[in-house]
Amino acid sequence: MTDKKKILIIDDEPDLVKALKVRFQNEGYNVISAKDGAEGLEKARKENPDLIILDLMLPKIDGFRVCRFIKFDESYKHIPIIMLTARIEEEDKKLGFETGADYYMTKPFDNQKLMDVIKKFIG
Repeated sequence: MTDKKKILIIDDEPDLVKALKVRFQNEGYNVISAKDGAEGLEKARKENPDLIILDLMLPKIDGFRVCRFIKFDESYKHIPIIMLTARIEEEDKKLGFETGADYYMTKPFDNQKLMDVIKKFIG
């Protein structure tokens, strides 16, 4: 049994997922990923991660709906969700928080800032 914190990355950009995976593993986190909203939701429920990095524009189920499904479920609503997206409109950000996001960050993003936010939520 490991005491490593587990991060689930739900994003359909393989290069970004790979880069984040390497970065998070180097910081001592256990990392799992999903390439679409449906797989992300399934993995969130099965793996019960400590934190989720969630893109908005995803195949199958968009990030807003994934966030809502997780945050409105008593068993998983405690999981912090960081929306990491290219959508920069204020309306998107507002909707992100309304659906339950704990933090909203736009791409391109600052790696160190993302790490600081993750550490704020899960240490």
